[in-house]
Amino acid sequence: MVEQKRKIINDPVYGFITIHHPLIFAIISHPYYQRLRRIKQMAMAQLVYPGAVHTRLHHSLGAYHLMGNAVNELRSKGIAISTDEEIAVKAAILLHDIGHGPFSHALEHVVVQGVHHEQLSLQIMEKMNRDLDGQLSLAISIFTGQYEKPFLHQLISGQLDVDRMDYLSRDSFFCGVSEGVIGYDRILKMLTVHEGQLMIEEKGIYSVEKFLVARRQMYWQVYLHKTVLGAEKMLVKILERVRSIYAKDDEALQTQSALDFFLGSFNGDMNDATLDLFCSLDDHDIMHALKRWARHPDKILSLLCNRFLNRQLYKSRIQADAFDKDFVKEKEKQASEQFGIALADIGYVCFTGEATNTLYQTVDERINILFRDGVVKDISEVDNALIHQNLSAPVKKNYICLLT
Repeated sequence: MVEQKRKIINDPVYGFITIHHPLIFAIISHPYYQRLRRIKQMAMAQLVYPGAVHTRLHHSLGAYHLMGNAVNELRSKGIAISTDEEIAVKAAILLHDIGHGPFSHALEHVVVQGVHHEQLSLQIMEKMNRDLDGQLSLAISIFTGQYEKPFLHQLISGQLDVDRMDYLSRDSFFCGVSEGVIGYDRILKMLTVHEGQLMIEEKGIYSVEKFLVARRQMYWQVYLHKTVLGAEKMLVKILERVRSIYAKDDEALQTQSALDFFLGSFNGDMNDATLDLFCSLDDHDIMHALKRWARHPDKILSLLCNRFLNRQLYKSRIQADAFDKDFVKEKEKQASEQFGIALADIGYVCFTGEATNTLYQTVDERINILFRDGVVKDISEVDNALIHQNLSAPVKKNYICLLT
């Protein structure tokens, strides 16, 4: 009998994570997955929280670990999950973020225009499935929500999925903030399945409410921190500038990476060859490009790149009300004079926008509470609920970014 391979990974958040199935080893060993080592989970947050340098690979392994715990808990309550389903749902959570590009959400739709990371994740999973002789077919069926047991998909993607449980716990750990600390272990203990749907036992109501509030606090304090927002917008403006002045014969813009293709001749067709190019890109390509473009003769591009590399970022302000138009015009005029930039291009050094965060979406994703008497209620309908209709409305805030 062949001895089964087993590996233990020491994770700073959960301790030991065990890997002991050939398919999981094959996924982790695949070059597309290894690329996640080179993509930071929190993009620009390290400019405010210096410890936030963990990667997408760290996060996916953490979510894999929580998925194993969730499966064990549900099985202990008599819910049927076969070995094949367990491996498939673990494979799916390992690959749920495989389609993220450099700097994750910060540059989504900017490097590869018009293609969502979840669409890319599915395409990459399908390509890996061909490489692995169809072993990912069940994982893809669960990932896309087509499998006959909806609760398995809900563990990967839902209001209370293990993806969110890991990133809140992990991001707060690496940032050194307490806002994202959630009782993920208690939430996992409270999971159950009723009529094929993932639910929370009545005893878990307060843990879930804390989870939802922690998520909102992390968004406004960490993910949408004004300096993080300013840094991410600066990176976006740099790539927008490159695209606006791009010419194939401009050697100073060439980076000798797949970035050249996506900024220049990409036509929106994501075939296997293009997918390979995308999967060669990571954070390092962007940083190399910025160092190269910092010496470009284009005044705006070199200004933004040098500012970004030296953390001389936009000054950002976030507020509830829209900014007064005269105030914005005055700031644009000042920036135009200070940097000698024409008003036609002023959007690179002074601009406004809107940031949105919803605490709880009652429309397409629900957290159902299963009461002892068999009654099922959405958490927003529970008596004295903290998560009521007001908190399910999106919070919109206005921001201004200004180079000074």
